Amino acid sequence: MRNAMHTDRERCVRAVQSKDARFDGWFYTAVLTTRIYCRPSCPAVPPKPANMTFYPSAAACQQAGFRACKRCRPDTSPGSPEWNQRADLVARAMRLIGDGVVDREGVPGLAARLGYSTRQIERQLLAELGAGPLALARAQRAQTARLLIETTGLPMAEIAFAAGFSSIRTFNDTVREVFALSPSELRARLPRQTVAAPGVLGLRLPFRAPLNPDNLFGHLAATAVPGVEEWLPHSLDDVGGTPIGAYRRTLRLPYGHGIVALTPRPDHIACRLSLSDMRDLAVAISRCRRMLDLDADPVAVDDQLRTDPVLAPLVDKAPGRRVPRTVDEAEFALRAVLGQQVSTAAARTHAARLVTAHGEAVEDPEGGLTHLFPAPEALAALDPESLAMPRTRRTTFTTLVRRLAERSIHLGVESDWEETRARLLALPGFGPWTVDVIAMRALGDPDAFLPTDLGIRRAAQELGLPSTPAALTARAAAWRPWRAYAVQYLWATDSHPINFLPV
Repeated sequence: MRNAMHTDRERCVRAVQSKDARFDGWFYTAVLTTRIYCRPSCPAVPPKPANMTFYPSAAACQQAGFRACKRCRPDTSPGSPEWNQRADLVARAMRLIGDGVVDREGVPGLAARLGYSTRQIERQLLAELGAGPLALARAQRAQTARLLIETTGLPMAEIAFAAGFSSIRTFNDTVREVFALSPSELRARLPRQTVAAPGVLGLRLPFRAPLNPDNLFGHLAATAVPGVEEWLPHSLDDVGGTPIGAYRRTLRLPYGHGIVALTPRPDHIACRLSLSDMRDLAVAISRCRRMLDLDADPVAVDDQLRTDPVLAPLVDKAPGRRVPRTVDEAEFALRAVLGQQVSTAAARTHAARLVTAHGEAVEDPEGGLTHLFPAPEALAALDPESLAMPRTRRTTFTTLVRRLAERSIHLGVESDWEETRARLLALPGFGPWTVDVIAMRALGDPDAFLPTDLGIRRAAQELGLPSTPAALTARAAAWRPWRAYAVQYLWATDSHPINFLPV
């Protein structure tokens, strides 16, 4: 088991006494005298160190009999960066739990996806997190219930089942136990929310500062597939007259579909979700957070990259760059193949044709979205001759479609990064660039690197870094395990089409 931060008592006490928000989500402070648990940045007067004990997860706090603080709301902290920077069993299990697998398939389903026994999964989660998969899923259900209670006018019975509870009684008991308030009391504490339309929610997605939205939203907007994604310009922001806009896209979800609009704000991401089935709320939030890399620890990343004197000025100029990721790993892999050796505009055109011909139509009263990106199963019967691309790339594309449809290759939050790399490299037409861009943006490997990318090589040459792939890879060894973030800083120095925040 790793030497988790919650075991470093002295460091945890210092973080709590200084109310350091950088550690929110890394660990939780349970107060022995009040029986509440808090995030490190809780605005209340810090308890005496002798009254503090520390846990690695909200679920562990709840399981030990502590309730959530009403002031700092620790259940809404950014997620621990650990689960998105690791590829071991515990991290993969946590990503699956966040994606709602335990609620849909139970612990046996979680174990089957990971290829381990339920006993092994439970033992490792308990050892590292102080809570098993059921307790972790229960904590997530409680947070989802709170969101629905506070942001919708839905009846409590509907909220109970939408949040994943098996009965109204379990819902009531859990909410009361976790928050020390009944569901009705939770709702009564806030001004009555007005819901714009059935199934529409307005949420705030927290992140660890700093966050630089330029490359993040610029990349998503510049590569947006018409019908599936769009950038809608807005008027000036209330804070400083900053021009902002919203990235919008459709979502394929376990119980239905959704449309999300995401807008960068100084201290959060504004999220407007429209869902055909409220049971998909937790999964939709988890996928949006993952796409925007909101659980990253930018201080740790930037501190490591600053050790290189060439990267240090780039980091200091615009700290907090994130890796733009995806809400659908299979979709991104297919789009990566469509984008091989062509311009961004050409790749968007190819993808838009597939969407129109094979995507599932959706209604979007608030914008111009029209389809879900087609699932591999919908593309399995595709006529290769209908693809306006060279024959070798047609073969690459149709082979990937077939492997994804038959699930001999599976791309998901639980994927083992190295094993998946090896399987992709074995496919015709898959070279290091395609595999590593999928590893970086779809699988979430924070150390994926693209030394053969033309934009990276141009940036390296301009900055005086080695520009040959082998020499640049050797230099980049000092950037590990954050080479995917170094890619974002290097791209920002080149005339790359994704280094802007469109207005």
